[in-house]
Amino acid sequence: MKECFRRIFALFLSLLLLSPLPVWAEESGPKGQILIEMSTGLVLLEENADERLPMASITKLMGLILIGEAMEQGDLSMEEKLTCSPYAKSMGGSEIWLKEGEQMSVEDLLKAVMIASANDAMVVFAEKLGSTEDGFVQMMNQKAESMGLSNTHFINATGFDEEGHYTSARDVAAMARELQKYPELLSYSTVWMDSLRNGETMLVNTNRLVRFYEGTTGLKTGTTDAAGHCLCATAVRGDLALCSVVLGCKSSDERFEASKALLDYGFSNYTVYKPEQPQMEPLAVRRGTAEQAVLYAEVPSGIVVSREEAQNITIELPELEPLEAPIERGMEVGRVRICSGERELASYPIQAAETVERRDFGKCFGLLLKAVLSMRENPA
Repeated sequence: MKECFRRIFALFLSLLLLSPLPVWAEESGPKGQILIEMSTGLVLLEENADERLPMASITKLMGLILIGEAMEQGDLSMEEKLTCSPYAKSMGGSEIWLKEGEQMSVEDLLKAVMIASANDAMVVFAEKLGSTEDGFVQMMNQKAESMGLSNTHFINATGFDEEGHYTSARDVAAMARELQKYPELLSYSTVWMDSLRNGETMLVNTNRLVRFYEGTTGLKTGTTDAAGHCLCATAVRGDLALCSVVLGCKSSDERFEASKALLDYGFSNYTVYKPEQPQMEPLAVRRGTAEQAVLYAEVPSGIVVSREEAQNITIELPELEPLEAPIERGMEVGRVRICSGERELASYPIQAAETVERRDFGKCFGLLLKAVLSMRENPA
């Protein structure tokens, strides 16, 4: 009897080991992620990119956009001194331990936010630009709405977990693209270590990729209990600029590995194709004050294509018929197609480089008179 029981138990155990993992097994990987090309916003890879998720200190990307706008408009300068309020001092979390009444330059406060994700420094900016943190948060939400970020809403300026404070991977990538308008700010996001207060306060970048991933240009980490471990990372190699976003990772290591995997995929599989200026002959014009129209084309500076597509690119020029005057400068007369196999990768217009008016009796008589006078001045 005991031997029979042992056999049944062994069979049950073997079936259990061979069965699929139960649905309640813990999943790994980001809850939402996306990889885009920065200059165009072209999505190269995505998963749950529109899911609304907590964002932790990724929040500060929007605050930095507003800081960049204020500096561009002359409302802030790098040398300006800002004062820490009792409220800013009380923030906690990542901080540079500002004291009530302490003054610090905009430049040093930016270092604190960009390198060390300092909450107290971020709130000093919020109170400067929005009078209060709540006022600044209103500005953040207005900017999000104007950018079309339909899956983003802010409750605070720092990223602390609160109900109704969320974003999506796609919206974070859009914020990263918007922030590229302010390179003066972005320069700090590539700094690995720096210091404040004459070396008394050390800053170490929370983005490990700055030190260990080739071509990293930024950008922002975030970690809270609800958000997990998040990272928006940007990198450039050659002409290709990428942005990866991972939200809701279970560990710091996981977010960096997931980000590296996305960036590696992009750099391994995509490149930038730079079209050459096509040679175009002037086009004949009927009933015009000129017999021909000079043409031009504004060739794209670069097109993001897969490396496989780049091996088989062709340029297709249209067969253009003579034009009927009048012709306005800039008028589109055809399009150049850039293809790989049967797939069109991009197209751009061929345009008239100058205006050609239609001939009427007065213009014809004027041209005839001009020709006669020319013959009299230069007899054969």
